[in-house]
Amino acid sequence: MRRRRGGPAPESSELEFTLVEDDVAFEAVLRALGDAPVYALDTEFHRERTYYPQLALLQVAWPDGLALIDPLSVDLTPFAAVLDGPGVAVLHAADQDLEVLDRACGTIPARLFDTQVAAGFVGLPSASLASLYDRLLGRRLPKADRLTDWLRRPLEPSQLSYAAADVAYLLDLRAVLCDDLSARARTAWVEDECEEARRRQRGARDPLEAWRRIKEARQLRGRALSIAQTVAAWRETTAARLDVPPRFVLPDLGVVGIAQRPPSTAAELRAVRSVEDRHLRMFDVTELLAVVRDARNAPPRPVPESVPPELERELRPAVSLISAWVSQLARELEIDTAALATRADIEALLRGEDGRLSHGWRADAVGDVIRRLVAGEGALAFERGTLVLEQRSHQPLG
Repeated sequence: MRRRRGGPAPESSELEFTLVEDDVAFEAVLRALGDAPVYALDTEFHRERTYYPQLALLQVAWPDGLALIDPLSVDLTPFAAVLDGPGVAVLHAADQDLEVLDRACGTIPARLFDTQVAAGFVGLPSASLASLYDRLLGRRLPKADRLTDWLRRPLEPSQLSYAAADVAYLLDLRAVLCDDLSARARTAWVEDECEEARRRQRGARDPLEAWRRIKEARQLRGRALSIAQTVAAWRETTAARLDVPPRFVLPDLGVVGIAQRPPSTAAELRAVRSVEDRHLRMFDVTELLAVVRDARNAPPRPVPESVPPELERELRPAVSLISAWVSQLARELEIDTAALATRADIEALLRGEDGRLSHGWRADAVGDVIRRLVAGEGALAFERGTLVLEQRSHQPLG
């Protein structure tokens, strides 16, 4: 365990933190976190050359301390007890961090507070951590270097200072946001949103859906599309097994080229546009040729439905009008429009699907109103540049 001081903060003070590089020091941190009702988390990771994210540093802060834990020197498995415990984990823009934690520790926080989500409910949509620190706490983060290699050791003092600053004031930020949310009676809204984010599926992607991420493949039809679907699924599975990005196995244009002119020999495979020897060294060529052969001989695969069914014609005009009202309501409530209701949410409700507007706080705020509008019970009037929601009079003009 090494105690360090970071670079100067705006008030000319220095951040103190513990650099954890052995199991003994890690156990001390775990004991300190055991009783913490709330703790802040952040991760530094890379995934440019891997399929799965590589955790390079875990930052954690609690009311009495701050630690930077080196996962290259410490087994993080015991940290699962903290994540599964009763404490609230505070993160900013948590989605990727949760994926990293799940892979490193086998679990994610049982209770989550995402400061970016919370900020969207107090009129600060999609705010960066730096902007929230500056605006709500009067603190400025050290400038980040996007080219920082977090896997390189030893880490420089400036890197450690930057990493520590990310979590140093997260608990203070949460306290400010919680006060604002409480004053607006939106605490439960954020709790529901964070729980929804926590339960969202992460990790390995569905190989059968991999072809959809290839723009050119979406233009194919018939047997060519079927081959592209099969090869893209094989590429995804192979990339996950080798822990490399899918483009390292085959480039997107290579998948499409194979689908358009299916090769039956190694020489024909090498002749496919964008397929190079560096790709072919990643896998057994005969395996891919067998996949292509089977796809050629099999009946064309049905294309899975990728978009929801089309909205009924008579309801389509309502979507634009309702969207305009939702945008206005979001401005009035000082809430991120996407957090309130997206166009897709509105269309799902009009189709009768069980979506975000069908339950919880969104149903109360907008879902029930939309249902009444579409049923003809209400009306939207235009008054001095504003849409006004009214009871319908059923009296025609003119």
